[in-house]
Amino acid sequence: MPSLVRDWMSKPVVVVDPDSSVSYALTLMRRRNIHSVIVDIGEHNPEYGIVTRSDIRDKILLADRNPAETKVREIMSGPLVTARPEWTLKECSLVMQKHGVDHLPVVDESGALIGLISLTDIFMAVEEQGWQEK
Repeated sequence: MPSLVRDWMSKPVVVVDPDSSVSYALTLMRRRNIHSVIVDIGEHNPEYGIVTRSDIRDKILLADRNPAETKVREIMSGPLVTARPEWTLKECSLVMQKHGVDHLPVVDESGALIGLISLTDIFMAVEEQGWQEK
């Protein structure tokens, strides 16, 4: 039986407001030992952005910006492609590759955020179980 996204996704997901400071997002990422935070950008319908360690490096550190004075919305990527919990890890990997991303929010049938799957999660699954697509 193939491994599914629901079996390897991280939950609960750390979500920040787009008007939060990058310093706040950094603190959450460090304290929770995570590599990204999801940004809730949907006012009426679920829609998400993301801030990753790479964003911090490229858009804050290398750009000489002050994280305390920069809002998350200024450096986030989005809106994001999302994953479904019933996808196989191979399906998820193909979507990640197609869009050139390492993280996908996982949403249920109503679009509600239920998890986050990363390339690291897929790497751990392959390490633990091998690649069992059938």
